[in-house]
Amino acid sequence: MRVEFGPVGVRLRPRIAVTVAGLALAGFAALVASVSIGTFHIPLRDVLGAVLGYGDGDADLIVHQLRLPRALTALLAGAAFGVAGAIYQAVTRNPLASPDLIGISAGAGVGAVTAILVGGVTAAGAGTFGAVPFGALAGAIATAAVIYLLAYRGGTITGYRFVLVGLAANGALVALTRWLLTRADIDQASRAMVWLTGSLNGRGYEHVRWAGYALLLLVPLTLALARPYQLLQFDDDTALSLGIPLARARIALLVLATCLTAVATAAVGPVAFIALGAPQIARWLAGTAGIPLVISGMVGAVLLLLADLAARQVFAPTELPVGIITGAIGAPYLLLLLARANRAGKGG
Repeated sequence: MRVEFGPVGVRLRPRIAVTVAGLALAGFAALVASVSIGTFHIPLRDVLGAVLGYGDGDADLIVHQLRLPRALTALLAGAAFGVAGAIYQAVTRNPLASPDLIGISAGAGVGAVTAILVGGVTAAGAGTFGAVPFGALAGAIATAAVIYLLAYRGGTITGYRFVLVGLAANGALVALTRWLLTRADIDQASRAMVWLTGSLNGRGYEHVRWAGYALLLLVPLTLALARPYQLLQFDDDTALSLGIPLARARIALLVLATCLTAVATAAVGPVAFIALGAPQIARWLAGTAGIPLVISGMVGAVLLLLADLAARQVFAPTELPVGIITGAIGAPYLLLLLARANRAGKGG
């Protein structure tokens, strides 16, 4: 059985099936490890017992109140970041077009911080059905609309211009966020700063429900646009010749990617690197010319789970925000991408 990505469809290859199966196993192993490993170690049998409802008191409390909702939130948010990054990079045909670099995450952060500071919502409540998720969504969509309009020239957008406009927007939004923090009291500002770094501390089942319901809506809509997504990774003439309404398809995909970014950012904060690295890692694993959408989401989920586990264990018992771990990985990865683009003559 073969799976190949081409301009007219998809045919299944064994490598794709092996990659999906391997990532599913890796995600399950990372989820179990995240629930089991900690200051209080819980054996696998006790983890399964607590999940199934027959665990002892201590294990049940730790699993259901602390670790399982945190791990599930990381799984869902990582998948959302991975899919969003794949869409941005595919539509703009630029590996640097990641929401955490081009201002989308920063726009979601401005909206969420505004809700935290103005609405009096705690940073730990950033994933509830309250003001913060909708503030993040409004900020992300407004930012994406401004970037698209500023990058639109001659009836189309180019990845290079989109990234440049996004980088400028990101700088302005970061400055706006810092100004908002100066206007807040010390308690609100400190909570918002932890959230802005990217943190899974204190996440509960309300965050899982928020992210889960949103993904149940957004992922099917994204998969329904799989054919335009694949064709937009080629040049515009190819997509037009095959009957794709270029502008509408691009806008629809970017709106979905922006909503996915806002969902993940509302749940865990503007975590760096996941949306940037997951699509390229997915393409390398799958061995495809284009970016495989589902595999990118799976890679994002595994990456965020492993990063959160490292954040809890590297300096235990001190716990780091997960954004510090992903940022430490993302900085050299970004330099590598820039070096590769420069060698290929695409560095601008």
